[in-house]
Amino acid sequence: MRTAEVRRADERRAALAAGVTVLLWASAFVVIRDAAPHFSPGALALGRLLIGSAVLGVFVAVRGEGLPPRAAWPGILGSGVLWFGVYFVALNWGEQRVDAGTASLVVNIGPILIALLSGWLLHEGFPRRLLAGVALAFAGAGLVGLAGSDAGRAPLTGVLLCLLAAVGCATGVLAQKPALGHGSALQVTTFGCAVGAAACLPFAGALVHDLGSAPARALLGMVYLGVFPTALAFYTWAYALARTTAGRMGATTYVVPVVVVLLSWLFLGEVPTLPALAGGASCLAGVAVSRRTPRADRAPSPGDVSPADEACAAVGSPAAETDGPPRGEPAPAAATDERDEEENQRGLRR
Repeated sequence: MRTAEVRRADERRAALAAGVTVLLWASAFVVIRDAAPHFSPGALALGRLLIGSAVLGVFVAVRGEGLPPRAAWPGILGSGVLWFGVYFVALNWGEQRVDAGTASLVVNIGPILIALLSGWLLHEGFPRRLLAGVALAFAGAGLVGLAGSDAGRAPLTGVLLCLLAAVGCATGVLAQKPALGHGSALQVTTFGCAVGAAACLPFAGALVHDLGSAPARALLGMVYLGVFPTALAFYTWAYALARTTAGRMGATTYVVPVVVVLLSWLFLGEVPTLPALAGGASCLAGVAVSRRTPRADRAPSPGDVSPADEACAAVGSPAAETDGPPRGEPAPAAATDERDEEENQRGLRR
């Protein structure tokens, strides 16, 4: 039985892992801007996935975790094809046809789909706090996206590709969540990444061609994308997803546009506008609202405490020493004769 303290510790670790994921995924947008001109969308996705699979495979071998259980494979296959495969290729392809602001606005439909579909298919429900936080964060993401977009100039094909990326992300998360109930976060991430790489093998010829002409800076960018935003970030994501709901984790990704704006400001010299700053504040507020645990859920329920914990608490608590014997034990022998006689008389009358 998990105590309330254990659950709170899990929530803290999940929040830390989610923070690492957000930071690394945000850095990916900055690196992709530099590497994407030298790689086709499928080649860049395949390169990331091959490097990520190799790094994760080393960790699986070192830890000796082996193959995941059979029950985890449907979710691994689904998340591998939809998220690692469809999402990566569609996002890279879409960003070649629309500006970054429009792409981020359309892709951020994904967390809304995650919240709605997980409430329906995973039976996580539709908490008002989560829905309010998602709406507030999406409004902020919209401000950030519009601040960096070319209004009215986004080609329909690019918008549809970004929408496909959002759907791939949402459905991939929904497939991954049940798999984490059977396999470890490392297993689910490693083999999901390998499945995504296998799905992108048709782009192997384009990858070989692009590797021959890409500059060293672009090659280093691909290596970074494979090691950190792919291998490490997707592992920390799976670790956090195993310890919270899919809806709350999806809402966390609304912090990504905020970090992207800050990183672009620091490394690319792109000064954020006032609407972008206001949108970033709205994103942070929405994520804070969606991830906040209601006060009623913070108090430990009777089922969260084991019988052994109850016994220890009863022995060590002042109330146990002053309020009389525990339930189910006879009265102490120090009771008065008058009280014994009264109880006997009542017993006889019954």
